[in-house]
Amino acid sequence: MMFSPWKDGRPTVVVGLMSGTSLDGIDAAIVHIKGSGLAASVELLHYYSKAYEPELRQRLRDLCVEANSNSALICNMNAFLGYQFGAAVLEAVADAGMHVDEVDLVSSHGQTIWHQPVPEQGDPYAVASTLQIGDISAIAKHTGKLVVGDFRPADMAVGGQGAPFAPYGDWILFRHPERGRLLQNIGGIGNCTALPAGADPSDVLAFDTGPGNMVIDAVAHILSGGRLLYDDGGNWAAQGKPDRVLLDEMLAHSYFGTPPPKSTGRELFGHSYAVSFLEQAKLRKLSDEDAMATATAFTAHSIADSYENYVFPRHGIDEVIVTGGGAHNKTLLSMLGELLPGQKVMTSRTLGFDDDAKEAVIFALLGNDFMLGVPNNLPAATGAFRPTVMGKLALP
Repeated sequence: MMFSPWKDGRPTVVVGLMSGTSLDGIDAAIVHIKGSGLAASVELLHYYSKAYEPELRQRLRDLCVEANSNSALICNMNAFLGYQFGAAVLEAVADAGMHVDEVDLVSSHGQTIWHQPVPEQGDPYAVASTLQIGDISAIAKHTGKLVVGDFRPADMAVGGQGAPFAPYGDWILFRHPERGRLLQNIGGIGNCTALPAGADPSDVLAFDTGPGNMVIDAVAHILSGGRLLYDDGGNWAAQGKPDRVLLDEMLAHSYFGTPPPKSTGRELFGHSYAVSFLEQAKLRKLSDEDAMATATAFTAHSIADSYENYVFPRHGIDEVIVTGGGAHNKTLLSMLGELLPGQKVMTSRTLGFDDDAKEAVIFALLGNDFMLGVPNNLPAATGAFRPTVMGKLALP
C-alpha cells in the first residue's frame, strides 16, 4: 500500500528520528530521498540533536531495569516520549530554516527499553520480543505528519532478532565497488556491517559486537559520583592503563563466543554489568584511571576480536569506518587502530558524512521504504527467514 505523495514517485523529505541505547538524547536527520530500497539516493539536508535532561535520562535508565520499572511508568513514558519526539521534529525543521509543510514523513526508531531476541528458558509464555516506546500517534498529532515507527517486531515475527538494522542503510550509503569496508557504529551498543567490495545484499555480514559506549559511560558516571555522563574524548581513559587480567575475564563473556546473527543490549551490558566490573576493579586495586582505561579497552577488544573471529575469515576488509558517539572517543579509536594494523580506521566524517547522523538517516530510509511497500529488513543481518516490510503507520 502506498500513500500520497509516494503515488507519483517524486523525491521525498523524511525526518528520521533515533534515540539509542546510550540514552543521551534524540537525533533528527532531515533527509531528501529519491527512489527506494537498495537503489535509493540520499542527501542529508540537516542534522539536529537534542540532549535529554538528566532527570529524564535517569528515568529512562530506570525503565530498562526490571527492579525499577512497572507498567504504569512505561505507559506514561511511552506517551511523554512521543510528544518529546514530536517537538524534536519541529525544532529540527526550524533549525534547518525549513517549514514543516516541506516534510513528507517522519520515521521514528523509538526508545528501546527491553530487547529479548532469545526467549527465557522454562517460561512457556516467553517468546523473542522487543519494546520501543515513544508513541507514534503522539508524534503524528503533534507534527501533523504521517509517522512510521515500531519497526523491530516485524522482523522478529519472521524469525529475526529485530536487530541490527544499520546494515540495510550501510549497504545503501557506503558500499564500494573496489574496497571492502567495515562499518562500525559505536552507540550504547556496538554493531558492525561488513561490506566486501562490490557486495550484494546476500554478502552483507552484520551483528552486534557487544558494548559500545554503554559500559564506558556507566563507569564514568559512577566513578565521578554522577558528575559525568561519559568520558569526554576518552581523556580519562588516556591517563590509565588497561588491566589485562580483568580484561581477559570480561572478554570471556559467553556473548562473544556466540556466532552471528546475534544482537544484545542493556540487558547484558547495562548498569548492573558496570557495577560488577567496578567491584572487580576494586578487588584488583585499580585506580580510577586504570578502570576507565580497562572499560575502554573492553569495547575496543570486543570489536577487534569480533572481526578476527567472524568477519576476516569470510571477507577482505580494507577500511573500518566508525560512526556514533564512539567516533569522538580518541582513546578508543587509537586502541582500535593498534588492534587493527591491517586496516585503515577512520570516521565517516572523513568521507563527508556526519558521524552522529547515520542511524537517524537509516531510519528515514526504512520509513520511506515502508511507505512504498518495499521489504526493509536484511535477513542476512537479522537472521529472519525472509524479507518483510517493517513498520507501523500513524495518521496525523
